[in-house]
Amino acid sequence: MARDAPRPMPHPPTASLIDAPRQSNRQTLLRAAINAAIITSAATPDSHPDCRALLIRIVAPQLPDVEGDKPARKKFKSYPIGYFHIDVAEVRTEQGKLHMFVAIDRTSKFAFVELHEKATTAVSKEFLLRLIAAVPYKIHTVLTDNGIQFTTPGAGGSAVPLIKEAITNGELFRAHAFEYTCARNDIDHRTTKARHPWTNGQVVRMKPTIKDATVKRFYHESHDQLRQHLADFVAAYNFARRLKTLKGLTPYEFICKPWAAQPERFTLNPLQQMPGLNI
Repeated sequence: MARDAPRPMPHPPTASLIDAPRQSNRQTLLRAAINAAIITSAATPDSHPDCRALLIRIVAPQLPDVEGDKPARKKFKSYPIGYFHIDVAEVRTEQGKLHMFVAIDRTSKFAFVELHEKATTAVSKEFLLRLIAAVPYKIHTVLTDNGIQFTTPGAGGSAVPLIKEAITNGELFRAHAFEYTCARNDIDHRTTKARHPWTNGQVVRMKPTIKDATVKRFYHESHDQLRQHLADFVAAYNFARRLKTLKGLTPYEFICKPWAAQPERFTLNPLQQMPGLNI
């Protein structure tokens, strides 16, 4: 039985590919490249249903960017040291559940972590006070979500400016314990937008990093065992872990850099906080 003669291969429509880049629409360029590939391979979408999808994955990454295709990326606003992101997460040991309060400096990446059996307004207040005492520089801003631990639900944002005004005028008032502590220590309290947790992304990314190194990797029989392990991890992170975002410096080394140039930002000499003997 005689075999059918091979089907002649049509020439690719090179003219359409030449004309397409002149257009400002990226979709037109992509469509022209896909159609050219389909004709060249003598395939049609009907005979090969997945052909078009496959070609999109192959051809699209090779297409040049067209001006106006993507919005310009905005750079994150830079802040001096003292801008802390704060949040709470749950962890567990054999004894039960604990609340992990996490704070990380937006600029120096210095981390401060505590474990508590409850996550109340009084606990968040004490956590903030210990954070203020732990860092050797002035904290000027804290960013939290709208949780009851940090602000009054439904208040529409932080009440710290109103609290400061009431304190200045000598008025009697009732205030959230965390926000009152911010006002007393001249700290600007900012809250994230509702249903926008990524705006507090620094601490959101730090929480799984801590969990991966502690509760997800090791078994802890007691709360005290986890507290000791967590303290060791945070100390190693702050004083020994070199971060790419800090150009190879540790958070502690980054903090020491502005000590000579901006001493007014500091409450203590950071060189005296290095673990070990301070002679």
